[in-house]
Amino acid sequence: MVKSLLTLVYRWRILLHDLLMIPIAWMLAFWLRYNLEAVPDIFLKTAIFSLPVVLSVQAVVNIFTGVHRGEWRFVSLPDLSLIVRSTAVGTAAIAFTLFIVANRLYSVPRSVFILYALVLITLMAGSRLLYRLYKDRHFSTRTGRKVVIFGAGAAGEQLLRDLRRNHPHRYNIVAFLDDDPEKVGRQIHRVPVVASPDVLQDLIYRWDIDLVLIAVPSADEEQMQRLVTICESSGVEFRTLPGAHELVSGRVQLSDLREVRIDDLLGRDPVKLDWHRIKHSLCDKTVLVTGAGGSIGSELSRQLASVCSAHLVLFDQSEYNLYRIQEEMLERFPKITVTAILGDVCDLAGSRRVFERFQPAAVFHAAAYKHVPLLEGQVREAIKNNAIGTRNIADLAHEFKAEKFVLISTDKAVNPSSLMGACKRVAEIYCQQLAALSKTKFITVRFGNVLGSAGSVVPKFQKQIKAGGPVTVTHPEMTRYFMTITEATQLILEASAMGEDGRIYVLDMGEPVLISELADKLIRLSGKEPDVDIDIVYTGLRKGEKLHEELFHDEENITSTDYEKIHLAATRYVAPERVAEVFDIMSGKLDSFDDSLVFCLEALVPEYNSQLDLELTTQKSA
Repeated sequence: MVKSLLTLVYRWRILLHDLLMIPIAWMLAFWLRYNLEAVPDIFLKTAIFSLPVVLSVQAVVNIFTGVHRGEWRFVSLPDLSLIVRSTAVGTAAIAFTLFIVANRLYSVPRSVFILYALVLITLMAGSRLLYRLYKDRHFSTRTGRKVVIFGAGAAGEQLLRDLRRNHPHRYNIVAFLDDDPEKVGRQIHRVPVVASPDVLQDLIYRWDIDLVLIAVPSADEEQMQRLVTICESSGVEFRTLPGAHELVSGRVQLSDLREVRIDDLLGRDPVKLDWHRIKHSLCDKTVLVTGAGGSIGSELSRQLASVCSAHLVLFDQSEYNLYRIQEEMLERFPKITVTAILGDVCDLAGSRRVFERFQPAAVFHAAAYKHVPLLEGQVREAIKNNAIGTRNIADLAHEFKAEKFVLISTDKAVNPSSLMGACKRVAEIYCQQLAALSKTKFITVRFGNVLGSAGSVVPKFQKQIKAGGPVTVTHPEMTRYFMTITEATQLILEASAMGEDGRIYVLDMGEPVLISELADKLIRLSGKEPDVDIDIVYTGLRKGEKLHEELFHDEENITSTDYEKIHLAATRYVAPERVAEVFDIMSGKLDSFDDSLVFCLEALVPEYNSQLDLELTTQKSA
């Protein structure tokens, strides 16, 4: 309501200015007609008595044509053209009206109408041009890079304050651009909201703009793509604020401007969590994170530290990754007790020692091998880490009476075509059957690809683009589900807080993304043209890869939860004795490097049919 009133006041000021120009132009036209000398009384009286007609007719025409809606700071040829058209139509309407009411224009010289039109155009256009020249000169005298901010909302306002406070001489904030017409004409800390982002090219030409800052953290995919396209077509440097999900996570500050990334264009909605429930379930407790140095594990550690876990135990086999996340935790969360343990989930004795020392109340098991093509053919290592390693940590959580055990799974576990997916499905089955025997809550969280995680497709594409191409895509119709690391970890915490024992929680991944379109967007984001500057080459599906991933199995009955972004998949029954038997067989075969381990996976996951399986069968037949 307040915004509408402010906009109305601004428009009425322009309208009143134009109304004032009408009688001035009309009287000046008579004066000019008589060579700037005294106007004869008979014509002067006619001029005065006809003023109400002239004023009302021209005002109606001006309002109808929308002359008052133009932004004075950006007056250009289209605005001047509109003034000329409005004045011409108004003059003709005035002449017609006076012809009827003033006795066929008696005592109104015909030349007055031409002079009136010329004078009114000069007054209306001239005042606008003078205002623009004044503003242009005003902006040009400021120091620093000339900046335009897209978005006149709360984020844009805070960005302006941050830049003025922290970089008062580096940036000269010239104007805001916003699509909301109610905001146009307002001022934010004396910086005008001038128009929509579509006028950017005109601003660059007239004000020599150096930088555009996109301050629309809530923008969806379509909105962000439009803003990026406007900036790219204008050839100006541009940066964006972190997305809403990053601002909420606390990982970045509002003034942390960065280049636009692919996750900005994918337009994931911000996650709204029940932080009270999450804190209640984890606050003041010892929490163990396996694989803490990885992409998911490290972000989980950040999120857990933010919900006041009393003691965070970071467990990883990579010395460098563990050192890096430990240093970050100590620096950012000095009040949280953080312990980094170098170890392997496949080492049962070493893992047991961790549980004996720290007695974790909650375990987040993120340790896993995840690179599908690399694992194909390496049956022993895949099963040892992803299946047996999960069994070790799950058994210890049960033995030491942890309150909850959260398994981080993947969409590749559904109807798996890869060794990695089959191993993760076996891990899901083990946790489900253990849930029936234990007081520990065993919760499985399943989701798809994570943008920007180590070894994922986005960093690979970016590296190829930086090298000049080509960008390699396996198949033109391949799709994948994507979400940001922050969103994935926050939803893991939400699922862990609401988790029911033995259930599989599936995160809402939105619509699947066409990988070829992902490559196209990344190339354009780098300022290049696909198949012109950077080629896209299709290489064919690799071993273990599927054309389209799935989030649910046909036999998993899907139900909703009280959180819209998390769904519940009903578990498929597998006899506990069968699960125990197969895991014992797999453990026994590990030391012999026996590739027939793959048949153990099929015993629990009959829908899995690997190429390695076919090769072994062929060898046995021979």
